[in-house]
Amino acid sequence: MTAGIRITWTLGAHGWADYVVEDHQAKAELTASYISNAPEEFLTAVARLVAGETEARAQFEAEPTAYRWIFYREAADVWIRLLELRRGSDHDNRGTEIWSSQLPIDALARAVVRCFDEVSRIYSESGYRGKWGEHFPRTELEALRRLWHAHRDDDGT
Repeated sequence: MTAGIRITWTLGAHGWADYVVEDHQAKAELTASYISNAPEEFLTAVARLVAGETEARAQFEAEPTAYRWIFYREAADVWIRLLELRRGSDHDNRGTEIWSSQLPIDALARAVVRCFDEVSRIYSESGYRGKWGEHFPRTELEALRRLWHAHRDDDGT
């Protein structure tokens, strides 16, 4: 497991993906549908955190269930809450927390970049489009990668 967290994204039937997030304490296995821009939203949320924002969110739709990622950053650490909601429009307080973790922002960024690099390697970008139904989120992945490397250079890591 990479620095305390591992994220995998596996394409299933057309327009569906399974994803797993795990750390040394717990594991959550979820599903996402292509009806939203979940991968792009997720990559952008993590990039915003790396850039210094203190809160970001992303949501994966599973029709009708939704999984909401809530990120809070304080200094070099990020606290992650993953909620399961009956409907995507539900307020956070109607969700059930199914996974949470606190880790360095660098560990989160590394895990997310590695996850999507692995998706690109396994499926290729054209294969991803064929199975997911949308383009591979190359722009968002590269934006996160640039910010992460700049953040690491600034920290001297």
